[in-house]
Amino acid sequence: MPRPGQSGPPQADPRLPGRWSALLRAAPHHPRVLTGTALLVLLALLAWLGPLAAPWGFTERDHTSFLAPPSPRHWFGTDGTGRDLYVITLVGLRKSLVIGLLVAVLTTAVAAAVGAVAGYFPGLPDRVLTWITDLALVVPPLLVLTVLFPVAEKGGWPALVLLLAAFGWMVTARMVRGAARTLRRHEYVRAARYLGASPTAIIVRHLLPNLSGLLVADVTVNVSAAIIAETGLSYVGLGVQPPDVSLGTLIAHGTRYATTHPWMFGFCTGLLVLLVLAVNLLGEGLQDALARDTPARRA
Repeated sequence: MPRPGQSGPPQADPRLPGRWSALLRAAPHHPRVLTGTALLVLLALLAWLGPLAAPWGFTERDHTSFLAPPSPRHWFGTDGTGRDLYVITLVGLRKSLVIGLLVAVLTTAVAAAVGAVAGYFPGLPDRVLTWITDLALVVPPLLVLTVLFPVAEKGGWPALVLLLAAFGWMVTARMVRGAARTLRRHEYVRAARYLGASPTAIIVRHLLPNLSGLLVADVTVNVSAAIIAETGLSYVGLGVQPPDVSLGTLIAHGTRYATTHPWMFGFCTGLLVLLVLAVNLLGEGLQDALARDTPARRA
């Protein structure tokens, strides 16, 4: 029933506490969400607070210990210049986490904007944005990153974040476009349009909130993909540049010592595996929660 003084059909509100609260209620009951979240929080605390407990600084060198194994003096050992690997590895973990999160947020934001606009506006806007998306899909990312590497090198790791985000939004944008094309035909969107809501308000207040579960799960998947991409690029010298470090640069440097001095390679690789595992568990759990929630809401 319309409220007193309200004309026209009632406007459904699919926003909070709809999709978000349903996802938040369902997610804590999934073991993978709990495990992934706990592991990710522990790794984040270790990355930011762990170096504070170390007796050595990031730039300090122990000139009496070169390539020393783990010991009470150096918990992860030292590298060939006497630097403490515990501090360096945790700083690299921090940088990989920051890059992964920033790339994931930017990627999902661009995908949500492009997909929602293309799905809501049929005709020329849809064709143009779809053409741009398809064109970006066929461009070889590694080739473009190699060409633009001098620019990224001058801009530091923030430039690397922008380059990684520029090649990660296309698949999600196509998914959002397909979902938005379906949602724009629903009654609450027609009601909002009838009541005079602008296209921007409809997209922001109605379409995107109904896609919140998909976008949240996509962010977690993109974090994992961005961390792996950054690690691969840093491994071949196209990622984070000295004096900055990341897990990718540490793995690249430690590969040559993998058989002779395994602590140079093992700790950074182990943290990378744990980080990717945590993000994947969280993403899969959120996707499972979303998949279970959707049929219940449709019923």
